[in-house]
Amino acid sequence: MPLNRQPKYASRRTYVVKLRGDAKPDALAGRLENVMTGQQSEFASGRELLDSIAGDLEASGDQRFVDGTGSDRPKRPNER
Repeated sequence: MPLNRQPKYASRRTYVVKLRGDAKPDALAGRLENVMTGQQSEFASGRELLDSIAGDLEASGDQRFVDGTGSDRPKRPNER
């Protein structure tokens, strides 16, 4: 069986969602953090949470590559 170098779930797209103590199903509020980059953003609704994830994915666009271990990580400024 060949080794798949493109993981199904890329590490670059791993997030931690921390909900505020007063968050409710119809009033989500909290913080989103990208595990690889450490970038954080606050959200005050489900729509803002989804917009934050979409914005992060758009910003990362071509800035990803798979290294020799198969780990997907952001490209460093001096890398091509």
